[in-house]
Amino acid sequence: MPVDVQAAPPQQKLRPLRPRDLDAIITIDAALSGRSRRFYFERRLKAAQAEPAFHVQFAVEQGGEIGGYILARRLGGEFGRSQPVFRLEAIGVRPREQGHGIGHLLLEALENEARAGNFDSIRTSASWRDHLMLRFLDSAGFEIAPDQILECPIQRGRLEADFDFDLDPGFHGFGSAFDEIDYRTDRFEYGTLARDRVEVCVLTAEDVADIRRIDHRITHRDRGPYIKRLVDESLNDSAVRVSLTSRVDDTVVGFVMARTDFGDFGRSEPTAVLDTIGIDPDYAHQGMGTALLGQLFANLEALRIERVETLVRRDNFELLGFLYDLGFESGQRVSFVKPLD
Repeated sequence: MPVDVQAAPPQQKLRPLRPRDLDAIITIDAALSGRSRRFYFERRLKAAQAEPAFHVQFAVEQGGEIGGYILARRLGGEFGRSQPVFRLEAIGVRPREQGHGIGHLLLEALENEARAGNFDSIRTSASWRDHLMLRFLDSAGFEIAPDQILECPIQRGRLEADFDFDLDPGFHGFGSAFDEIDYRTDRFEYGTLARDRVEVCVLTAEDVADIRRIDHRITHRDRGPYIKRLVDESLNDSAVRVSLTSRVDDTVVGFVMARTDFGDFGRSEPTAVLDTIGIDPDYAHQGMGTALLGQLFANLEALRIERVETLVRRDNFELLGFLYDLGFESGQRVSFVKPLD
């Protein structure tokens, strides 16, 4: 959608973000966060160049230099959500330019893009300690979303409890604006069956067909484009590849999609985000989920990643209870949503 630059205040030019803006973005972000996150912004700008249909990125020029930037992603209904969603990932305004309306100008451009695409909301998250960002979100009309961000410290041996679960992989992370998650949990006596039978492997592009098959068996829908997009993002849009599959007799019977995150929503520390997990119904309640998550946690610990995040609706009491038993707890981040008329 063409940007109406005439709406910008005098001497402020709103335009699409460009690869050559990278150094300016890093400088602004470092001034705000106290550290450089070059790798994160390099990945985001590169992803936008590769798949422009999924990314919305703007800059405001003032006096010949970048005064502020905004990065967002389109998450449509094709990802298993009931409604399309815009996800605000990063926004920054040069410290000396704050209070001059640049942040609201950038957000207004994002809202116009969202409305043009029939998106009904913009979602984001922020640390409850980030008072400046919280004040900005409040003034911009954001509300606390009906979701709860949970986190779990990475500790070896955390998955020794006797449980497993049968999951609907209709959850795709908010990264995500985590949007939907519909897990069906069940207790069982966990012995050595999964450990003896299952082989856990790093996910590859060749696993798309098997993941699509498992997803179809669980959801009774063919979501091929969604699955391919999910796998591509797991392989190409994560700082480190950590997604896994489980196999029995050389057949994929389960998968977990997770990604390492070094910058979304102002994070400064390496974090893993749990997006999706699915188990072939024929192998449900046999410890496959436990094997997958156990290996995921072990791998993340080896990478010196200290924390995993996921998001659940506040009224999904069954899933909340399951995750609490696993060691998850309320995190330091709050989920926000801005409904769009």
